[in-house]
Amino acid sequence: MTLSVEAIYRSESRRVLATLIRVLGDFDLAEEALHEAFFVAVQRWPLDGVPDNPRAWLVSTGRFKAIDRLRRQARFTPLLQEQADALEAADWSDEDVEDDRLRLIFTCCHPALAADAQAALTLREICDLTTEEIARAFLATPATIAQRIVRAKGKIREARIPYQVPSVAELPERLDSVLRVIYLVFNEGYSASMGADLTREALTREAIRLGRLLMQLLPEPEVMGLLALMLLHESRRAARTSADGALVLLDKQDRSLWDVSLIAEGCALAEQALSTRGFGPYGLQAAIAAVHAEATRADQTDWPQIVGLYDVLLRAVPSPVIELNRAVAVAMRDGPLSGLQHVERILARGELLDYHLAHSARGEFCRQLGRVEEARAAYAKALSLTRQIPEQRFLEQRLAELRPPGH
Repeated sequence: MTLSVEAIYRSESRRVLATLIRVLGDFDLAEEALHEAFFVAVQRWPLDGVPDNPRAWLVSTGRFKAIDRLRRQARFTPLLQEQADALEAADWSDEDVEDDRLRLIFTCCHPALAADAQAALTLREICDLTTEEIARAFLATPATIAQRIVRAKGKIREARIPYQVPSVAELPERLDSVLRVIYLVFNEGYSASMGADLTREALTREAIRLGRLLMQLLPEPEVMGLLALMLLHESRRAARTSADGALVLLDKQDRSLWDVSLIAEGCALAEQALSTRGFGPYGLQAAIAAVHAEATRADQTDWPQIVGLYDVLLRAVPSPVIELNRAVAVAMRDGPLSGLQHVERILARGELLDYHLAHSARGEFCRQLGRVEEARAAYAKALSLTRQIPEQRFLEQRLAELRPPGH
């Protein structure tokens, strides 16, 4: 694949796929058409040059390849001839291409699909994550994720789930699933589940783009809250790693690297969401992120306010992960012993035992308290659970600092 085709694949392949699904009405056929279109592009573009509108060219080429495939298969399945004829006769327009991925995410998040299948299908089809990456995000096996995706596609086909944005009347009940999946996409980009990079900018950018599209469509408080939350987190991305790719904790970050325009936009949206009094968990999380963003120095952070917001959030959405985040805030307000007690209560209930950040937090509190052996054991457990290289390097550094002299 030439460099130009590779670049266009990275930037356009998911948009092309979304449009092909709209045009062809079938996930698997669209995926085959996508691959065939890029195969033709590899052969043709070095000779003919890159088209003025590569996306439209790829969709058109993929469409014709799909029609040809159906006609070849029609020798064995005559009904496919009718499908091929219908596709050839139908007009397609690229005027609504920008909305195709929003249509696709509502299709992937249809309530007829199981919640875990919604997320897996969206991450695979919209964001091009591998089954291995999705499996890591969901603490499942790749085979399990692959089965979920196959079943979800089958359900869409059998139930004839429409490829469209729901009506205004249907939107509110469908919104929760869509917001959850967009945030999952963002989180995979903001803190990659595995690999050499802490972040995957393409995913955070795409999640924010989807959030903006959704905001235009349905400016509800929780849509504002989610978009605000993503913008505020994204504002810190450049400061989260050092020049050599090492993880930099929040209190050590160079805040001059924070994106002030994203902070301003995110804080304004968070304030707007909370002022409606129809806010929910995303609005509350955005408010917490805004308190962090407004502190020009780490020691100026209003930890009592953050703990109070976490208290409200926990009442709205009881969750051990939120409880863990609150424990960190409590430690910053009241000291490491208080934070450690909260984390140990979570672990004693059998929750978050396989979550590396819980053990990492426990290690940090023990380190601050001078409980070296416990800190070392907790960091080692966290290291065994993470597959992200910057986090591994950070934990290895912590362990090296705790080694006895001469070891």
